[in-house]
Amino acid sequence: MSARDPISEAGVVSALRPRPEVRVLRSDEADDARVVVVVTDAVDEDALRTIRVVHRRGLSRPVLVAGTLDGTDVVTSVEAGAVGLVRRSEATPDRLVQVITGAAVGEGSVPPDLLGRLLDQVGTLQRQVLRPRGLTFTGLATREIEVLRLIADGLDTAEIAQHLAYSERTVKNVLHDVTTRLQLRNRSHAVAYALREGLI
Repeated sequence: MSARDPISEAGVVSALRPRPEVRVLRSDEADDARVVVVVTDAVDEDALRTIRVVHRRGLSRPVLVAGTLDGTDVVTSVEAGAVGLVRRSEATPDRLVQVITGAAVGEGSVPPDLLGRLLDQVGTLQRQVLRPRGLTFTGLATREIEVLRLIADGLDTAEIAQHLAYSERTVKNVLHDVTTRLQLRNRSHAVAYALREGLI
């Protein structure tokens, strides 16, 4: 639990303490927390710094409760590492427990009205910035995904080259780039990674 003022902290603690779904820890037990709730009036640099510190430690997932949240706040908070976002005006005990328990198992939560805006921004980014450059949100180029998909289908290098109208050298270079960048051992590992991540 991290709040700028003792009243905010006391309010969140008193709302959560009686709930059996969560356990509120003392500040000296913070290293054992699976989720850290950060309470702030606005998403400013201090709040983002706190979220980054929690996220970097890697032991806890940050949930942000803010007095105001807009589309920009969502993006900067998520970039800093927040997995749950709640407006203070919507932070009922039930809603807090829902977001905290979700965060504990890796589920993200954003206010519904802001989620629509965020999805619009993601779509615009994909259409206007990434796709014209042959990139996707996965960090893989479209042709890298095509090569991995064909490997998964059982095609060898020559068949992939013929299918995509590339040289065999280009196919080998694409595969080498993917395995090097993602620190994968070989073709099989690359295909397994792509399947696991839902890329193919």
